[in-house]
Amino acid sequence: MSEPNETDPAPACLICSAPPTGPAGDVRSEGGDGFLTRFEAVVFDFDGTLADTTPAHEQALRTALQPYNRDLDSGWYREHVGLSIHDLLTQLPGHRPLSDIQVSGVIARSRAHLLTSVHQIAPFPCVLALLRAARREGLPCAVASGASRLLVHPGLSALDLVNEFAAVLSREDVQNGKPAPDLYREAARRLGIPPQHCLAVDDAPDGLASARTAGLPTITVLNGHPVTTPSTAASGDGRPQPPPGRAPQRRRPPGTRPGPNTRPTPCRPAPADRGA
Repeated sequence: MSEPNETDPAPACLICSAPPTGPAGDVRSEGGDGFLTRFEAVVFDFDGTLADTTPAHEQALRTALQPYNRDLDSGWYREHVGLSIHDLLTQLPGHRPLSDIQVSGVIARSRAHLLTSVHQIAPFPCVLALLRAARREGLPCAVASGASRLLVHPGLSALDLVNEFAAVLSREDVQNGKPAPDLYREAARRLGIPPQHCLAVDDAPDGLASARTAGLPTITVLNGHPVTTPSTAASGDGRPQPPPGRAPQRRRPPGTRPGPNTRPTPCRPAPADRGA
């Protein structure tokens, strides 16, 4: 999970205005979804962004590595959590690399463990509120996940979010995973929106790097809170925005109008420990 730079001012959640290390608060009168009018689409990462899955994924991988006498450093894992599990394992610190057979075995064990508990995952309330606000604004949304579709699609089903997305991309859909730009670039292509007019929402350093290289403005998710800081935003007010020169093309759903009910609902703190 990405952390703010030490020189950045303390970020606040764009949805509830609370600091990402504190309890959730109410939606600010001027904040929440107002900045979404600058964009034409939103692309979300899944694990650690939409879904509170990072602790479960870390534990599943640690357990799967035990038969091979390998440990998983939590700090290293959190810094590389945006990578696919295969890429994680090929970069795993150690005296000797895992063989292809061992890598396949670890992946199979980890995925089997996660699939047995997929019904237990929960969304991050503030990110879910951001998604709902984008849909009320008529913005097409996509998922660009570095994980396998074998986990992403059941996860979306467990959260009842399948119908919220016009496109769902996983590691199998592109040649190169994060931090390469392929996933976010392909998500924008499938939505039919220029990358610079799509907002990317991601929690991991490699995921944010992927989005930026693809040309998408970014929002960082810290502990379930969407935030912007000078290192993640591209506008003078500290919020991301597309380049000038093209008016956002609104895609508000038929029969809906902007109004006081189009703001995200106040978020509630997610449980601290989801487990595996």
